[in-house]
Amino acid sequence: MIGGPGPVMIRGMGPGDPATRQQIKPGTTRRVLPYARPYRTSIAFLLLMTATSATITVVTPLLFKYLIDDGIAKRDTSMVVWISVATAALAVLAALVGYAESFFSARISEGLVYELRTKVFDHVQRQPLAFFTRAQTGSLVSRLNTDVVSAQQALSQLLSTVVSSVLTLALVLATMFWLSWSITLISLVVLPLFVLPGKLVGKRLQRLMRESMQLNAEMGSLMNERFNVTGAMLAKLYGRPDQEAGLFSRLAGRVRDIGVVTFVQGRVLFLSVALLSSLATAVVYGVGGGLVIHGSFEIGTLVALATLLTRLFGPINMLSNAQANILSALVSFDRLFEILDLKPLVAERSDAVALPRADDGTAPEIEFDHVSFRYPAAADVSLASLESIALPMPERAENAWTLREISFTAPAGKLTALVGPSGAGKTTITHLVPRLYDPGEGTVRIGGRDVRDLTTASLRDTVGMVTQDAHLFHETLRSNLLYARPDATEDDIIEACRAAQIWDLIKALPEGLDTVVGERGYRFSGGEKQRLAMARLLLKAPPVVVLDEATAHLDSESEAAIQRALKTALAGRTSLVIAHRLSTVRDADQILVLDRGQIRERGTHDELIELDGLYAELYRTQFATQGRGNGSRPVPEPVGRPGPMPGPMPGPGGPMPGMPGPGGPRLMGPPPGGGPGPF
Repeated sequence: MIGGPGPVMIRGMGPGDPATRQQIKPGTTRRVLPYARPYRTSIAFLLLMTATSATITVVTPLLFKYLIDDGIAKRDTSMVVWISVATAALAVLAALVGYAESFFSARISEGLVYELRTKVFDHVQRQPLAFFTRAQTGSLVSRLNTDVVSAQQALSQLLSTVVSSVLTLALVLATMFWLSWSITLISLVVLPLFVLPGKLVGKRLQRLMRESMQLNAEMGSLMNERFNVTGAMLAKLYGRPDQEAGLFSRLAGRVRDIGVVTFVQGRVLFLSVALLSSLATAVVYGVGGGLVIHGSFEIGTLVALATLLTRLFGPINMLSNAQANILSALVSFDRLFEILDLKPLVAERSDAVALPRADDGTAPEIEFDHVSFRYPAAADVSLASLESIALPMPERAENAWTLREISFTAPAGKLTALVGPSGAGKTTITHLVPRLYDPGEGTVRIGGRDVRDLTTASLRDTVGMVTQDAHLFHETLRSNLLYARPDATEDDIIEACRAAQIWDLIKALPEGLDTVVGERGYRFSGGEKQRLAMARLLLKAPPVVVLDEATAHLDSESEAAIQRALKTALAGRTSLVIAHRLSTVRDADQILVLDRGQIRERGTHDELIELDGLYAELYRTQFATQGRGNGSRPVPEPVGRPGPMPGPMPGPGGPMPGMPGPGGPRLMGPPPGGGPGPF
């Protein structure tokens, strides 16, 4: 493909990287609030419980005052008993209120995070294919796991302790001033010093938390790439475990260092508050004790003031510790909002209409009207923090078009084949039909309607596609097949598998359709996965079929069986097929020959052979070879034609040979035969 996304320089994020130096965006807190609206009732109960807890915190020291001054000092046994019972009752009530407070706090924070997590997941699902070709999977997973968990924990801290601490602080201060405004003022001389530690370490903690989240995302991406089958195979084949261990060690080491610094900074806040609290308590006992000795102050009031002072600095201590959690929540929400702010380049219009099915059951035609296309820039579809990269290297050219002025019509119910050298733009054309991308210029129509005017659901129901690299989820065969048509019956599944020449294999498996395919289907060979993908397509039975070198991994015997199945399956359907085999080309009603993003020739096989142009040359160098023998021999590369334009690697979806499954016995037969040629 011409003009795909340019190469990038991958590196780890460090303290000087823009992604880690980025400040929390203004308005982040305000954006969180709408997610809490469905929980207004729970929030009201939480505030009621919080107010009750704060009141108990103040009432208990006052009971101590009356217990000492009016009970013990006056030797009033009845007063002592009643106040003791009241104190015990308040303790029980405080425990119940604390439980209710925790329940409502957890319900609100977990519910809010659920709403945010599902919204981010849905938003990511709606991103264009270009987004997934750039973003690291581990970074995306980290946003929905690590960041969301961090936000949830911080929200729980915010709701259960911060609000309670603020109310307690206000009530305690008011009560202390009521008991003795002079001693209260003296004890609060050190209060402004509580603000300094938070100011000194707050910004640094914010940067460290953002960097830690970014590094954890990078570690997740590294493990995701190295622990899947293809990544593990590559690492083993090239034998570089020391380098891989060193890379992971550097990332983990930086996370360790940040953890140490963050913990130490948090302890600085805690120790500062504890020190100031002890100094203030010493002042209260020193001044108040002297007043008690001189008879101008009651000892019960002194004890109450000292107790309240302890409960005053407790909330201050919690607020200081909560600062890190609040910053963590804001950083996490900020990183999640970064994804939500990405506008999908391919989105369903508000006035989109469903593509109607023809009354007579005929398939719609496909039309490309002066279509030009180039892959979007990184800034349009992704975030640097999701790629862990520096700035993208310059593109090959300012206007590196993958397709230029493409116009053709794939007739309804007919087979149109796309041929041409690698990088000619064939796969890009197939991606425009199901609207994985939108054209930069021109229009793609199905059934006479612009695909941009159609609902996504009707377009997906109309177009079925099998790619060169058939993907299977790590689930059962049944689940993978039902993904195409959830309401299919057992008989429907079996019929589709028979047509795809894969039922005999499935029937012979001990678990049958309930066999787990393994990650990406690697328990099956490349040819077997292709036939399963064919079965999935046949089960869907769409009126428009797009095949992107779907038989590339099949041996000659499997391909012959699939070709027989496809002749029946494609009958009456509009088909657009990237062809690299002679049998497909000869059966095509129309052949489009592409080169460097443009259609150079078009016609039937005989017409193009007679024209003696690019197609005839490709036929002589590859197709003629396929016509001899059993078709399983290696296919020579075409000669006499220039290769694709020099520059960066092709864009997403470019041809690449499939890798065989992992070592060990296969579920069926030998590995597939010859890979794809330049067609």
